[in-house]
Amino acid sequence: MRAARLAALVALAGAWPAAAAVKGAAANGFEVESKAVVAASPAAAYALLGRPADWWDPEHTYSQDARNLSLALRAGGCFCERLAGGGSVEHMRVVYAQPGAALRLQGGLGPLQGEGVAGSLTFTLKRVPQGTEVTMNYIVGGYLRAGGERLAPIVDQVLGSQFERFRRVADRAPPPAH
Repeated sequence: MRAARLAALVALAGAWPAAAAVKGAAANGFEVESKAVVAASPAAAYALLGRPADWWDPEHTYSQDARNLSLALRAGGCFCERLAGGGSVEHMRVVYAQPGAALRLQGGLGPLQGEGVAGSLTFTLKRVPQGTEVTMNYIVGGYLRAGGERLAPIVDQVLGSQFERFRRVADRAPPPAH
């Protein structure tokens, strides 16, 4: 099952343009990063992070329905997904929440959940004249059976796709008041 999911992820990854950059990769981990300026204010962009159902690709959920996603914007908050029959998935856990400024979650996304790794996903928000500069950084380290060098470009493409969806929704927000 794990091998089939990884193979499907590899096949799907080629369909998206790379929006993120692989900052580094080694056998035991990697770092990917995306950055964009969005029209939304820092407060609105931060609030949007807490509504993954509005921007997360349903193709990258266990239920194939982004409406089943939730993210509580507080320390200890769960980035979780409801599954049919009363099941659930904890994708990540919030470890730092600073409204309008930063959000950090820990955990392994997708197939990384079954690996012996620790992951840290950080969103940093900074007010700029055009709205908000949002940086998404994901660092993963530990035992990766497929190797960090092989997985980094795949994670880069998948997270880059999620970030692009977030950017498009955040750009529909009204411009910040000056």
